Amino acid sequence: MATIENKIKNLSQSPGIYLFYNKTKELVYVGKATSLKSRVSSYFRGARTSRPIEQMIHEVTNIKVKETDSVLEAIILEGNYIKKYRPKYNIDWKDDKSWNYIIVTKEDYPQVKTLRAHEENKRKKAKGESVFGPYPGLKTREMMKLLQRLFYISNCKPCQSGKLCRPCLYHQMGQCLGVCTGEISPKEYKEKVIRPLVSFLRGRKKRVIKDLEKDMLIAAHDKKFEEATRLRNQISALQRIQDIALLNKSFVVNPSVQTRLIASVQKISRIEGYDISNLGTSGKVGSMVVFDSSGPVKSEYRKFKIKGVKGQSDVDCLAEVIERRLQHVETRLIASVQKDAWPLPNFILVDGGLPQVNRTKKILKENKIDIPVVGIAKGPARKKNEFILGSKKKDFVEWVNENQNLLIRVRDEAHRFAITYQKKLRKIR
Repeated sequence: MATIENKIKNLSQSPGIYLFYNKTKELVYVGKATSLKSRVSSYFRGARTSRPIEQMIHEVTNIKVKETDSVLEAIILEGNYIKKYRPKYNIDWKDDKSWNYIIVTKEDYPQVKTLRAHEENKRKKAKGESVFGPYPGLKTREMMKLLQRLFYISNCKPCQSGKLCRPCLYHQMGQCLGVCTGEISPKEYKEKVIRPLVSFLRGRKKRVIKDLEKDMLIAAHDKKFEEATRLRNQISALQRIQDIALLNKSFVVNPSVQTRLIASVQKISRIEGYDISNLGTSGKVGSMVVFDSSGPVKSEYRKFKIKGVKGQSDVDCLAEVIERRLQHVETRLIASVQKDAWPLPNFILVDGGLPQVNRTKKILKENKIDIPVVGIAKGPARKKNEFILGSKKKDFVEWVNENQNLLIRVRDEAHRFAITYQKKLRKIR
């Protein structure tokens, strides 16, 4: 036990999987962790539950670990180990509520589904489907949301040939490649979405990123700058996966780790937040902040000194900022893979109420740009958070409701950045 205790002391707080071996060097259990040190040490202190591995922990004579960059990768690695080695204390713990599989169907546009262990008879009846797992103790809804954002999985109905089909909300947000509108063929969908997803689920993230980097360079060389930008964003998201919310509480030992990234699966690739700050009729400035799948991207923040608005009108000031921002749309096509690019956002948030939202929507429409808009009315004391929706579509309303904390954070950051710029100008004057 002394050897095990020393190993536990030297473990890191990184996510990963841990492997328990008995005296005959047999792998008897594999588990995942948000923090390897916290999780593994929990087995050797305090009261034990009725789970087979905890009752038989005295059999463990050696521990090995494999660190991962994210919890998602730990989940996938654990599933691959269980499937390959079938450790006895994993197999003996058959809890239908915690064992899940991911299924990739065999269709023109393959669907990605989850399946519980007790539904395995349904899987056996299906032919040609790819099955991944098992994944014990997993919040499958959150995992599917995250995989959808990382790999642009489409859940919409394919557009029928010869028909004019409306884009789904996820297409407007840049998270659907056009299954709903007929913009992507079944062959392209399998190459751009399913192939990298399957490779990732097999534990080959480095290979996926390498392939995506190659595709990005080819797209840039062929002047397909929108595709190059999408691939750049996808690579960035895969390199910085944030996913603590994927695990049930019983699998998260360190609460501080859980709360650090709890809302991460709700984020999208690019949100722009806008605010106006002024001192009466003078000192009018505007701010633009950017958030991606990992949080604020301060290198892409922009500040605006209002030039064409006389008197005091936050709505007119916001309109000037939005119009000037849209003058940079061409850089999305010219230099989208460069660091100084201004790609169009998937989502726009404005600090203000219905007048600000309607004015922003009008400007976007005039420029033939379709981007969802939401405003947050703060009230005179800035203690109010009333969400003003630029659309009543069900998916849009649900997304805003699920991401209110994130949107408030974007609003507050836009306000802070605008105030900071105004104070700086005031000091200079």
